[in-house]
Amino acid sequence: MADQKDSNKKKKEVLDLLDDGSSKKKSRRERQRDEAAKNKTLSDKKAEALDIFQEDGKKKTSQIKKGKASAKELLPSISKLSESKDDPEFATPKPSAEKKPTKAAEQKAEPSSDKVIFLKPPIVVSELAELMGLKAFQLMADLIKLEVFVAPHQAIEPEVAEKLCETHGFSFEREKREKGAGVHKVEEVFEEPEPEEDTPEDKLELRAPIITFMGHVDHGKTSLLDYIREARVAKGEAGGITQHIGAYSVTDNEGRPITFLDTPGHAIFSQMRARGADITDIVVLVVAADDGIMPQTVEAINHAKAAGKTIIVAINKCDREGADPMRAKTQLMEHDLTPTEFGGDTECVEVSAHTGQGMDELIELMGLQAEVLELRANPKANARASIIEASIQAGKGPTASVIVQTGTLKNGTAFICGPFSGKIKSMLDDKGKRIKEAGPGMPVEILGFSELPNVGDELVEMENERAAKKLSDERQSERRQQRLATPAKSRMEDILALAKGGEQKAKLQLILKTDVQGSVGAITGAIDEIESDKVEAKFIHAAAGAITESDILLASSADATVIGFNTKVEGKAVQAAKREGVEIKLYSIVYELIDTVKDAMLGLLEPELRETIIGHAEVKQVFKVNKGKAAGCLIKDGKVTRKAHARVLRDGTPVFDGKMSTLRRFQDEVQEVKTGIECGIRLGDFNDYEEGDIIECYNLEKIEQTL
Repeated sequence: MADQKDSNKKKKEVLDLLDDGSSKKKSRRERQRDEAAKNKTLSDKKAEALDIFQEDGKKKTSQIKKGKASAKELLPSISKLSESKDDPEFATPKPSAEKKPTKAAEQKAEPSSDKVIFLKPPIVVSELAELMGLKAFQLMADLIKLEVFVAPHQAIEPEVAEKLCETHGFSFEREKREKGAGVHKVEEVFEEPEPEEDTPEDKLELRAPIITFMGHVDHGKTSLLDYIREARVAKGEAGGITQHIGAYSVTDNEGRPITFLDTPGHAIFSQMRARGADITDIVVLVVAADDGIMPQTVEAINHAKAAGKTIIVAINKCDREGADPMRAKTQLMEHDLTPTEFGGDTECVEVSAHTGQGMDELIELMGLQAEVLELRANPKANARASIIEASIQAGKGPTASVIVQTGTLKNGTAFICGPFSGKIKSMLDDKGKRIKEAGPGMPVEILGFSELPNVGDELVEMENERAAKKLSDERQSERRQQRLATPAKSRMEDILALAKGGEQKAKLQLILKTDVQGSVGAITGAIDEIESDKVEAKFIHAAAGAITESDILLASSADATVIGFNTKVEGKAVQAAKREGVEIKLYSIVYELIDTVKDAMLGLLEPELRETIIGHAEVKQVFKVNKGKAAGCLIKDGKVTRKAHARVLRDGTPVFDGKMSTLRRFQDEVQEVKTGIECGIRLGDFNDYEEGDIIECYNLEKIEQTL
C-alpha cells in the first residue's frame, strides 16, 4: 500500500511539473537557470514515471495471468503510458531525410490510403502498428482486451490481426507468397558421373590391351606368364618381375604395351561378370598338347564366350613326348573354336614355356589382335577403374589393385567405389614404385579406401570428398534396406510361382558337375527327356570335375542350384557357397539325382487346393464356458466332424475361418455329429457367436500338379 502511495505521489509531481505555468517576473539569467533546472528535473521525473507505468503494467499483466486481476484494471496504466509516450518530450526522434525508410514504412504509405493492410506471416505486433500508423502499446491495449498477451516483438495469429485492423478501421489481407518465392533449403543431390559416350576421335588414345590366361589346372598358365615376364625383363624392356599387385605390364617387339592379369582366369570372369564389370579384352586359352581339352578348359571356353571376348589359343607343352597339337585343334572345333588353318577365325599358336618355342609369336599375336580391336580411351575423361584384387595390409589398411579403364587417376583424387568412398593417398605400379598418376590400361595399387571394396567393383572419380562421402552414405543406406528384403537363392525345396499368366514356363536353373565326362551326357540327356508344358530344367553349365569356387559364383549370378554326381566340393567352394547363399546337392545314385530334379520341377508349381463342403450347422444359443464362449447348434444338413475346417457365416459373409477345437454332444466329446442332431461347437479362440449364425464345415485337400 505504501509503495502504491509513493507511486501516486511521484506521478502527481510529474503532472504538476508538466502543468507548471509560473508567471513570476525574473531576470533573463535567472529564467535561463530555472529553465535548465526545470528541464533536468522534468526529464528525470518523466523517466521515473515511465518506469513506474511500465512496472505497473507488468505487475497487472502478471496478476491477470495468475487470475488475481482483470484486463480492465491494466488499461489505465497502458493508456497513461501511451499518453506520456505521445508527449513531445518522449517522442522518438523522426528519421532524417537522408535516412532510408524501413520496408514496413514503405508498405505503410500505399495500404493506408485505401485502408487495406497487406502483411505476410509471421505478423509482428510492432510491424502491424507501424503499417496502421499507431504505436505498439496502443495495439497491446487492444490485445489485452482480447486476452492476448504478447510483447511488441512477438507475432500474433492472422485472425487476431484481422480483429485489430477492424477495430481501427482497416481491412486485413493476408499476403501469400508466390510459388517458388522465398528462401528454401536446396537439397543437394550427388550422383556418380556417367561414362563418356560418343567421345570425339581426337580425344581418344590407344591403350594397352588387358589379357587374361585361362585353362585347365597344370596346363601351364603360370609357366607361360612367368616366361613372358622374365623374357621381357631380360631384354631390358619395361615390365614388373615382382608379382606385386596381381597384374603387370610388358611390351611386345614393336614396343606396344600389354597388361596381363595374374589372377586365375575363371575367377576373374565369374566374379566380374556376376557384378557386371568385366574388363578383360582378350582371353588366352591354354591347352596342354599332351592332355587336350579337359573339363576346366570347357568351363573356361564357356566363361569367355559368355563374356563375349576374343579368344587366342596357346597349345602348350609341345616339347613333351606324346604331344599332339593336332588333336587339341580338332577338339577345339567341337566347341565352336575353329583354328584359322582349318578355315576358322580362332588364332592358335604352338608354344612351350620350357623351351620358349613360339613365345615371341604369341606375344606378337596378342599385340596384333589388340591393334585389330582398336582399343582406345580418353585419358582426360572422368577417371574410372575396375577392382581386380583387394586386401587389408598391416600399416596400410584397405588397399586394392585396379586397372584404369578411362581417364587418369592422380594422387589426392576423391572417388566412390561401390558403396564406399575414399581419397587416393598413394599409388604403386606393378614394380612397387610410387607414382603420381596412372592412365588407361595401367595396373596400379591404391591406398586410401574407407572400407575394403569388392572384386569387380568400379572406382569412379568424384568432384570432391564431400560429394563422395554423401553418395557413399546414400548407397550404404540403400544397401542395408536391400539386404533386409533380399530373397534367398533358388533351392530345391522352394516353391516358386508360375510365370505371369502361365504363358511362359517356369525354369529350374542347374549347374552340373560329375566324376567323368560320360556321366555328364547321361544325366543331362535323362533330365532333358522330362516332358512338361509348365516347367523346364535348364543347365547353365555341365562338366566333369570337382565343384569349384567358380561354379558357385556362376550359380550366384544365375540364381542356380549346383548338383554334384560322384564328385567332391573344394574348400573355397564351400566358403563361397555360404557367402553367396548357393545350395549344393551331392548324389552317388543317378536315379536319385533325376528324381530329385523332377521333384524340384514340381516344386516350382504351386499345389492346387480343393475345398469340399460336408455340412452346415445353425447357432441356436450362445453359452459361456470356462475359456470363452461356445455355440449351441443344430445340424441342418450333412455332418460336422472334429477334424474338419469350419467357418462362421453371418448373413452370408464369413467372419471367422479356422479349425474345430471342440465338438460335444451333451458333456461328451464326439468325432462326428449328423443332420438333425444338436451339439456344442467351439472354433479356435473365436468368441463372437450370434444366434442365427451358420457354421459351415469343410475338408481341404491339396492336389499336387503334374508335369
